[in-house]
Amino acid sequence: MPSSSACPVDHVTHPPPPPPPDNNPCPVDHSSRSSWSRFFSSSTAPAASLSTAREVSSIPNASDGNWVYPSEAQFFAAMARKNHNPHATDMKTIVPIHNAVNERAWAEILNWEAGRGGETCGGVRLVNFKGKPSEKSPRARWKTLLGYSAPFDRHDWVVDRCGTRMRYVIDFYTGHNSNAHDGNVSFFLDVRPALDSWEGAKMRMEHFWRKWFP
Repeated sequence: MPSSSACPVDHVTHPPPPPPPDNNPCPVDHSSRSSWSRFFSSSTAPAASLSTAREVSSIPNASDGNWVYPSEAQFFAAMARKNHNPHATDMKTIVPIHNAVNERAWAEILNWEAGRGGETCGGVRLVNFKGKPSEKSPRARWKTLLGYSAPFDRHDWVVDRCGTRMRYVIDFYTGHNSNAHDGNVSFFLDVRPALDSWEGAKMRMEHFWRKWFP
């Protein structure tokens, strides 16, 4: 797993020497961090002022324990290594939003998994993850053709359900809350099982049936 000084990052060119392994990495692939940081623009501030405290997520790790989110300093360092020109002052906004959005994604997965048998072995666990900001899902492409805004990011999460692995596709959309006076950005998640297995297709068909024929 990635280092204890940074959350998982895809270092495309000139990767740094590998540091000691981290037993509690972040549950999200941050090769797409620039997709999130584009919503914020703040004045520069010393990176030394960033917190190194990490928040433990509610997401169980298939190996052991729970996944752990990156600290402000780790988030900033990972973006800087990929030349995304981060602003230190933005980290105090981006990191809590990042954590909350991914907690919501996990809650959506648990809704899909409810009653599927995962509770018999202690609950489903997250095995691995991959950020795919440049790969639009078929549903996202179809929605775009219909005139909807494209998602700004995509993740694929693989969970373990008592030995059965299920891949979930998560499309991240953004908008503005019309009820908010400050024009804050709102995030909308489209979470569903991938159609790469009979189980995933069956879950999607059952969901469609319950939604339209309650």
